[in-house]
Amino acid sequence: MTVISKDLDKTHFRTQINAAKAQWYAGEGVENDDEHAMPDPHQLLDSALAACTSITVRMYAERKGIPLEHIVVSIDHVDEGGLYQIARRVELIGPLGDEDRERLMVIANKCPIHRALSGRFEIATEEVRA
Repeated sequence: MTVISKDLDKTHFRTQINAAKAQWYAGEGVENDDEHAMPDPHQLLDSALAACTSITVRMYAERKGIPLEHIVVSIDHVDEGGLYQIARRVELIGPLGDEDRERLMVIANKCPIHRALSGRFEIATEEVRA
């Protein structure tokens, strides 16, 4: 699936993002008042990991009949000296035994975004002329 980002105007660092029928916005250095609140690119990256973790754990729990009532994933990051460090906290809510909790935490580390971020990246960039 192709994700397309298009700037919204020349005076602000705001962009519209489209993927299939979904549409959302991002900005950098934008005043985040109620009318223009939008995540910055780092928050989008972090939210991809949080969402993927939550979805992956939920899918596994349902498939295995584990009584997971809710999952809350919190992400913080530090970007210093070329090292992007992510701290992920996973709160598993429900009548879960220790074995279920351990298994769900193993599964959290197997979400596709976690694997991608833990692996090697290669980004090919080419100019497209209109």
